[in-house]
Amino acid sequence: MSKKGFIFDLDGVIVDTAKYHFLAWRKLAKSLDIDFSETQNEQLKGVSRVKSLEKILSWGNKSISEDKFMELMAKKNDDYLSFIDKMDTQEILPDIPKVLNFIKDKKQGIALGSASKNARTILKKVKLKKSFETIVDGNDVSKAKPDPEVFLIAAKQLNIAPEHCIVFEDSVAGVKAANTANMISIGIGEISILGEADYVFKDFTQISEEFLTELITN
Repeated sequence: MSKKGFIFDLDGVIVDTAKYHFLAWRKLAKSLDIDFSETQNEQLKGVSRVKSLEKILSWGNKSISEDKFMELMAKKNDDYLSFIDKMDTQEILPDIPKVLNFIKDKKQGIALGSASKNARTILKKVKLKKSFETIVDGNDVSKAKPDPEVFLIAAKQLNIAPEHCIVFEDSVAGVKAANTANMISIGIGEISILGEADYVFKDFTQISEEFLTELITN
């Protein structure tokens, strides 16, 4: 039995920071007179800040200067940071500690692979930073999901081959990235959105120890 690598996305998988991204992006869109719905927000999950703002501008058919673009990105991040500054352990999604502890007890590799540049800050806030052997976030990559770079770096740092890695993702872009990396993809959310994943669960309460054991032993 070869050691497996379990790679977790952050937003919407470990903690529900997706709601804070939505609030911050919606505030920004409103300042530009752009309508911004929760459905559109699905397209921003797992996507870099630059690409997200480009999408919002295209939805509103707006063009702005590069300086204004940088200013808006900084403003969005400040708004987002003001939300996450208040985070604590109550923000951890159901059964995450249980799953992390089970994988750790089985002596498997555990990594974080997130587009967020605030991943380490968030993990510290919710007291989960020590649960991960390695953390790869938006500060460590040059290509955003659906490019698999973030997951490939995580696999390399765990010293585990990509085909022996399992990725937990809540975004379409993240699932595509995992599939491109030749990793097992597990979607956390709705099957109607994450149908390309190898497995889809509504949340971690639906993931049994038997299922995790199968992933480890197969």
